[in-house]
Amino acid sequence: MSLSGKVAFVAGASRGIGATVAAALAREGAAVAVAARTEREGKVPGTIHRVADGITAAGGRALPVTCDVTSEESVESAVAATVSEFGGIDILVANAGVLWLGPIESTPLKRWQLCLDVNTTGVFLVTKAVIPHVRARGGGSLIAITTTGVEMIDHGANAYWVSKAAVERMYLGLAADLRGDNIAVNCLSPSRVVLTEGWQAGGAGMQVPPEMVEPPEAMAVAAVRLAQQTAAGVTGTIQRSESLTF
Repeated sequence: MSLSGKVAFVAGASRGIGATVAAALAREGAAVAVAARTEREGKVPGTIHRVADGITAAGGRALPVTCDVTSEESVESAVAATVSEFGGIDILVANAGVLWLGPIESTPLKRWQLCLDVNTTGVFLVTKAVIPHVRARGGGSLIAITTTGVEMIDHGANAYWVSKAAVERMYLGLAADLRGDNIAVNCLSPSRVVLTEGWQAGGAGMQVPPEMVEPPEAMAVAAVRLAQQTAAGVTGTIQRSESLTF
């Protein structure tokens, strides 16, 4: 099903999974707001302008919007700019995140708080901001990017997995709240590990066997399928990219 005429807001889209998903949604016809903090190249490659330029060069429609998901004012400004440019929002991909995989006993408080601020509160803020606009369009799709690490309790605990577990609970409950508005609400995570720029920078030097590596395109394909949903379709689920249950 084409996404022509739809508008997607992708938070955390300056690189990695977010950038790949944004490009895939644009190829399917959606106008895409490429939202993230990064406007200039830094230690970790990727900017909102580079991603947006790539989409437009390929014939798609994209708007780079500066967005710090930990700031309600920044989120609301980014959402308002998207609505002003494209007329509304039908799809949210809440992908912005920071990685910290250290054990709890050696995790600095500032790292714990950063994971919760970006990975949990950030999803709350972008979701809260876009809901009225998706509702006004008669329905749409909200997608939060999470992780299979939520299930790996035999591997211990860390701030990243805890923050993502909270998002999954948030979205499962939100699906029930928004069913009457015809809004699908789902979580999506890689089935394996996507070696994004963020992973390379924050993966604590962990070595990932080749068989455990997943290309970011698998997430893009899965995100497109979820973006096509409304509450009449698939909602209230936690999906893994390589094993969608529909």
